Amino acid sequence: MKIQINTDKNIEGHARLESYFSEELEKGLARFEDKITRIEVHFGDENGEKFGLHDKKCLIEVRPQKLQPITVTEHAETLEKAFSGALTKIKKSLTTTYEKQKAF
Repeated sequence: MKIQINTDKNIEGHARLESYFSEELEKGLARFEDKITRIEVHFGDENGEKFGLHDKKCLIEVRPQKLQPITVTEHAETLEKAFSGALTKIKKSLTTTYEKQKAF
């Protein structure tokens, strides 16, 4: 499972940030590890330098084997909260997707 972290020009993408979010993804999606080929995370600040509530965005795209990519987006006031919300959404989406496959 390959993890790629991307940031827009308004967010500093340094090694500590990448390391933290990669570890959280690996822990959070561990049960799907053998079914996922790649995960892309995109962080953005939609207002740039201006202040705004819920202006931080986290988009997570998961590419499961033999399935279409699954994408979720979350907005919040901090990157951590946006990431946490997006991680919760992607776990729920993956669980639903694989439960539907078992039904067939």
